[in-house]
Amino acid sequence: MVSVQNISKAGIADQELWSKQQAEKLFDLPFNDLLFKAHTVHRESFDPNEVQLSTLLNIKSGKCPEDCSYCPQSVRFDTDVEVTPVLDKETVLESARAAQAAGATRFCMGAAWRSPKDKDLDAVVPLIEAVRELGMETCVTLGMLNDMQARRLANAGLDYYNHNLDTSPEFYGEVITTRTYQDRLDTLENVRNADINVCCGGIVGLGEAVADRAELLRQLANMPVQPQSVPINLLVRVKGTPLAEANAVHPIDFVKTIAAARIMMPKSYVRLSAGRTSMTDETQALSFFAGANSIFYGDSLLTTDNPVVVADNELFRSLGLNASLSTHN
Repeated sequence: MVSVQNISKAGIADQELWSKQQAEKLFDLPFNDLLFKAHTVHRESFDPNEVQLSTLLNIKSGKCPEDCSYCPQSVRFDTDVEVTPVLDKETVLESARAAQAAGATRFCMGAAWRSPKDKDLDAVVPLIEAVRELGMETCVTLGMLNDMQARRLANAGLDYYNHNLDTSPEFYGEVITTRTYQDRLDTLENVRNADINVCCGGIVGLGEAVADRAELLRQLANMPVQPQSVPINLLVRVKGTPLAEANAVHPIDFVKTIAAARIMMPKSYVRLSAGRTSMTDETQALSFFAGANSIFYGDSLLTTDNPVVVADNELFRSLGLNASLSTHN
């Protein structure tokens, strides 16, 4: 086991590359030592009592050809997800204005595509431009992108592109077979080359080992530029998907993943994403202490529920947290 002191600069100063052993040893630390280190790192770059608020809107749902085992939008699984076309601009703007009024600074739009066609971007680009006119940061998740598509989104003024790695390269094939890990890395490279901020994280609770969680974070931390935003999702077990009966993750193990993410990516925004409805206030409080400083804010995430705004506001009041006004680094 490595001490907290020995980890203090490994992989942090000048973004030195993390080794597999270093990443795994973080998870071996005593819980109190891990949280203390994570919170110390967090305070070096962020106000510990500020949390960035993002809202996610599903602008096109269902009929995705991918076989991601966790996703109810896959055409391969029998779920209750309604198939819808891309929403019109006024409907999206109505949601964006409501999110902004509730305190969200970033508006994220998701569409269930394996990879968008150019005609699909014809529908999405005006939505990006309209949301930007409200003064909000914009983010989309549309599947795999080629270089030209990424540049087109950049020209529309897109601030962030979300494309998660989900898990480690070693465990990835147990969850998804319709696209490769390298496919995901290639999309992220195209996004970086277009000077769009990267939003990239993963999911805890897919049946992965602790070593897979460490390796996921190592993959993220060792990117040419660490992701500006790192969503850590807790699996939402949806009836009809292959992972509907997956074993629940212990809250302590989830918080340890948040803490390790903070230590390995000290200047990234670490977001509590899907799965917050199953988290107690205490789990979320520990996650904020461990370095999470962003949440998805609103009543739903794509096709799954999210804590209602009033509950989040009450939690923020009880913890003395405030909404941050900007995430630009």
